[in-house]
Amino acid sequence: MIDHQWHLSHTVLEVKPLGPLTAEDFQSLQAQVDPVISEHGRLSGLLINAQDFSGWESFAALVSHCRFVRDHHKHIHKIAVVSDEPLLGYMPRLVDHFVSAEVRPFSSVEFKRALAWLGEAG
Repeated sequence: MIDHQWHLSHTVLEVKPLGPLTAEDFQSLQAQVDPVISEHGRLSGLLINAQDFSGWESFAALVSHCRFVRDHHKHIHKIAVVSDEPLLGYMPRLVDHFVSAEVRPFSSVEFKRALAWLGEAG
């Protein structure tokens, strides 16, 4: 399951995985994101709160995740990854080659700083 919460007047979406991700999670997320992108043209930011990332429930879930990224990355200006997991700290450098958004890692104590960065113009 993916919990989500809007910040900064529906311009920044926080997503928080709660257990292994499923294909249905990305369908639900798309239903939340697409209307905002249609109305505003893009999201200012996506905050991935990955404190408890447990991976994917199945290969189909991983494929759904990849499709979601492929279909939406051009409509997201910045991505902040919040996690204390050392491996996830390297993720922004890896995905930076595949997405058009600017991606930065933040530790859990920097949550407010990550949200502020996502809200900055630029």
